[in-house]
Amino acid sequence: MIKHKLTYGSKIVPLGRGGKIFEKRFNIRDGERLLHVSRCSIYTTAGAISGILFISTERVSFCSDRSLKTYSTTGKLLKFQYKVSVPLKKIDGVGESADLKRRSNKYMELVTVDSFSLWFLGFPNYKKTVKCLRKTISHDCLSD
Repeated sequence: MIKHKLTYGSKIVPLGRGGKIFEKRFNIRDGERLLHVSRCSIYTTAGAISGILFISTERVSFCSDRSLKTYSTTGKLLKFQYKVSVPLKKIDGVGESADLKRRSNKYMELVTVDSFSLWFLGFPNYKKTVKCLRKTISHDCLSD
């Protein structure tokens, strides 16, 4: 079971397959193109949730690998996909951080214009993802 989870989390998502997942999970706008796909985790108050980060010409999005389970107030089991989507125009900046004890553990903070922070970690290629995101955000700012 543990071996399966490790290999599941370490799979690389090819851009073509990632594009299909992106189209299935999110409503694609006219002219929107997918620029980068990366496996990672998003950190929430309930802990880290593994999934896929998508960077497109319009937004930054994340969806969980698996459905999350919770119970309604009536006790009924609810399953849902954890999804986040932030339009590029609503992103104020990108912060980088590393664990002081383990420098290889790197974190990316996405800050919105209303000062909300989203934290991502566990990237197979951290530098490539941050570089793509910074380039996409600066490109979007120049087009205004």
